[in-house]
Amino acid sequence: MTVHLHWFLPTGGDGRTLVDRHAYGPNQAGPVRGVRPPDIEYLAQIAKAAEQLGFEAVLTPTGTWCEDAWLTTVALTQHTERLKFLVAFRPGLVSPTLAAQMAATYQRVTRGRLLLNVVTGGDSAEQRRFGDRLDHDRRYARTDEFLSVVRGVWRGEPYDFHGTHYQVDGGLTALPPDPVPQLFFGGSSAAAGPVAARHADVYLTWGEPPTQVKEKIDWIRSLAEREGRTVRFGIRLHTISRDSSAEAWASAHRLLDDLDADTVAAAQAALGRSESVGQRRMLALHGGSRDELEIYPNLWAGVGLVRGGAGTALVGSHAEVADRIEEYHALGVEHFVLSGYPHLEEAYWFGEGVIPELAARGLVESAPTGAPVLVAGGR
Repeated sequence: MTVHLHWFLPTGGDGRTLVDRHAYGPNQAGPVRGVRPPDIEYLAQIAKAAEQLGFEAVLTPTGTWCEDAWLTTVALTQHTERLKFLVAFRPGLVSPTLAAQMAATYQRVTRGRLLLNVVTGGDSAEQRRFGDRLDHDRRYARTDEFLSVVRGVWRGEPYDFHGTHYQVDGGLTALPPDPVPQLFFGGSSAAAGPVAARHADVYLTWGEPPTQVKEKIDWIRSLAEREGRTVRFGIRLHTISRDSSAEAWASAHRLLDDLDADTVAAAQAALGRSESVGQRRMLALHGGSRDELEIYPNLWAGVGLVRGGAGTALVGSHAEVADRIEEYHALGVEHFVLSGYPHLEEAYWFGEGVIPELAARGLVESAPTGAPVLVAGGR
């Protein structure tokens, strides 16, 4: 079993800082140095780099502070040839039949380059911006129905569904998607697990220490077995990989340089209001403190001091980062959805440094052709 490597498209902006200035209040100081707007030219650079370096797909986020994932990625298919796009979307904001039709059209337009990341949503304030007023558990119940309808209408024949949230008569995707997009799904709550077991092709977790990841894998695997299904597993992590461990840790520490106590406190207060169980697990890894941020060898929780979602990074030499990937892989993790700040440069550090390491260990089929290989001291 080889690994599938995916990168990230920062459609909310990119740069050399961890501070999410959009989410924690307006920036009163004017333009911020080193912050890159998510224009199509810059995002195309990242997409092209990911394709050249050997990444299979790029995850594109959804939410208030980023560009629309469907429109952005379909534009980027015109700048790439093989790269797939893991499009994040929120069930409930559009009809499931329409979402199924959109996915089918996307597959035909791009010749099969769509993957779907189902984001139920863990923040009621964010959901209300889009007119959604359901609470946490009811959102997962709606997602369950939504995905039942999507898979039903992809069969290519009229499909009826009568549930609490959706009433569909004769739902139909006249031309079903070919291939059917894989569904990536995450969620750490009791409400999320059964939905993942029934519908996910890949269950995606944020980067917790291996023991905690194994607990999640065992949990979802047992739920899926009861449904007569098999689910694959993925993990969402940042990376800081360098020619030496010392260089990598120096880069990680530099990311903290512009984080004063007030910035961290404001971010932690905002993140602490989230209903997401996964977000609470991320916060528990560091407790809002800069002390002991290396929570497991080469696993650093510094990102989660100020950013929501994936809050941990693999930090170390290329071989050390490959060691951790190999360790997660041994637990059953096949898909690694990675990112770094800035995303263009970090894609090259990982692609030129870690991917050849993984190839040498037989964890990827081969190192990408046409991409230069990074050697120690060569950069």
